[in-house]
Amino acid sequence: MNDERRNGHAPSALPHHPWVDAYLQRLTVEKGLAENSLSAYSADMTDFLVFLAAGGVDLDKVTRETLFLYLVSLRARDLKSRTISRHLSALRGFFAWATDDGLLPENPAELLENPKLPRQLPEFLTREEVERMLALPSLTDKLGFRDRTMLELLYAAGLRVSELIGLKPLDYDAQTGLLRIWGKGGKERLVPIHATAQEFLGGYIASWRGLFGPKDAEVFLNRSGKKLTRQGVWKIIKRYAAEAGIRREISPHTLRHSFATHLLEGGADLRTVQMLLGHADISATEIYTHIQSGRLRAVHERFHPRG
Repeated sequence: MNDERRNGHAPSALPHHPWVDAYLQRLTVEKGLAENSLSAYSADMTDFLVFLAAGGVDLDKVTRETLFLYLVSLRARDLKSRTISRHLSALRGFFAWATDDGLLPENPAELLENPKLPRQLPEFLTREEVERMLALPSLTDKLGFRDRTMLELLYAAGLRVSELIGLKPLDYDAQTGLLRIWGKGGKERLVPIHATAQEFLGGYIASWRGLFGPKDAEVFLNRSGKKLTRQGVWKIIKRYAAEAGIRREISPHTLRHSFATHLLEGGADLRTVQMLLGHADISATEIYTHIQSGRLRAVHERFHPRG
């Protein structure tokens, strides 16, 4: 449910403000945010403007107390800590920009803190589960070959689903076996893929992609020749997971988590995995060490003579 409907405001009644418009424009031009990220910022700022309008407060009169009351209102809606953190992050970015640009004399959000987030370990597949999924797509028709190629890439390169569906044929260098990936914020990285993934991707581009009657430039297309959507990839993953007998809930991101986990289990260092995943901060990668330490503990307890 979007923020408009959740808050009971009709789209036509939603307020806007030229400062917010200018801030979003700055995010688009200078930071090159992805469309989904920009939409989230816009929705969060609109939600705050709705709150201000209800209280008769102008944007240039916001104080720390105003922000505290907004935080209270977010908690009263029973939003998850992660959602509240996203709202507050949008406000911190906006007010920092407004202060730096001289629109406000001081930053009311300077001391605004996020609620503590529970540290969730990412769901991942075992090697055997991955192998079962990879073996399922038929290699005798275009849809099956496409699906196998997608599964191979998600696991071989740890791609986000947005990166997978945004791939174009020229992003793959068959000579070096490297993929050029455009990650969050338009950041570019090069990711090597193993020989099997290279074989499938090269074969798909050369022999199967044309059978879809391409209307879009992306590598992976639907039956109509248009680029696949996130939802389309999600459905494909869920179908093969069910056919492979995997009962727990998984998503395209599960293969990304599996990629990172299996690399670390195989002895890869954290910095290398960080680069391959395209994490700007290594703290985002460190969560996988908790999985490692848990497995090491279990093995120690099982096999150590004094365990």
